[in-house]
Amino acid sequence: MAKTFYHFNTNTLSFEKVELSVKDIVKRILWLFASALTFAAIFIWIAFYLIDSPKEKMLQKENAELKEQIKTLDKRMDMMSEALADIENRDDNIYRVIFETNPMPAEQRYPKLYSNSYKASANTDAFVLLQQVSDKADKLIVEMSAQSRSFDTIAEVAKRKSDMIMSIPAIRPMKNVHHITSGFGRRYHPILKTMRAHTGVDITAPKGTPVYATADGVISGEKAGSGYGISVIINHGYSYKTLYAHLSKKVVKAGQKVHRGELIGYVGTTGLSFGPHLHYEVIKNGIKVNPVHYFFDDITPQEYDAILESSKIVNQALS
Repeated sequence: MAKTFYHFNTNTLSFEKVELSVKDIVKRILWLFASALTFAAIFIWIAFYLIDSPKEKMLQKENAELKEQIKTLDKRMDMMSEALADIENRDDNIYRVIFETNPMPAEQRYPKLYSNSYKASANTDAFVLLQQVSDKADKLIVEMSAQSRSFDTIAEVAKRKSDMIMSIPAIRPMKNVHHITSGFGRRYHPILKTMRAHTGVDITAPKGTPVYATADGVISGEKAGSGYGISVIINHGYSYKTLYAHLSKKVVKAGQKVHRGELIGYVGTTGLSFGPHLHYEVIKNGIKVNPVHYFFDDITPQEYDAILESSKIVNQALS
């Protein structure tokens, strides 16, 4: 059934009757409905994507605060990593050097990470930052665990080497030694008057001056050789021995254990010697070395410099 409408004709300036068919009416209704849907879609898009709701604004604020907190945590993780790197450097280049232990292998100190404790569930800035911090935390945990094991190793080595440290000749064999009469190296022999190797140092002192063990050890039963007179040899272990010659008297016997600083005898002039003095030798791995280099535990830097300078003078030895 057609419906009658009136249309104003601008040419004739009069209303004209227009009859719309059902088909025309349906088209107009559909066009109006489509227009309404379009406007509704535009409104919804604007409402959801251009206009933030109070709840969304609150979430955005919380997200921004969370990102700042993660960035702060990331900086703190970097500071912890730097501190750990310094500890690792000290461990390899100071602590392990002191105890003569090789640096920790890189594959043990920096093992590969095969999994992460946290996996980002979305590709947003906050989640990416959180993933980075999580990776750093995993790496830091692994490295700290490795460093802890390294310190355990050093502690065990330190326990074993505490005996070794006490077995290294580290003090002067007599108290208040500030001058070496004749040093280590080629010197004139007092009796033979020829230049020959002087395998120790000569320290003048009145007869009867106490002589002390310079490290822990056991009194050896071996003989020092001809010309040494009354002498004491201490086997300290760890490839160290010391020899004390030309004594007037010794107060220890073979097989006796002695400690650093313990009395072992008295200065004399026995054997092939010229005047009362102590001839002192340090033997490392069977080789006689300069004893002055082992004066460090009971001496000031100024005293050491004075002793070192006096030991360099090429003169006549006392034995």
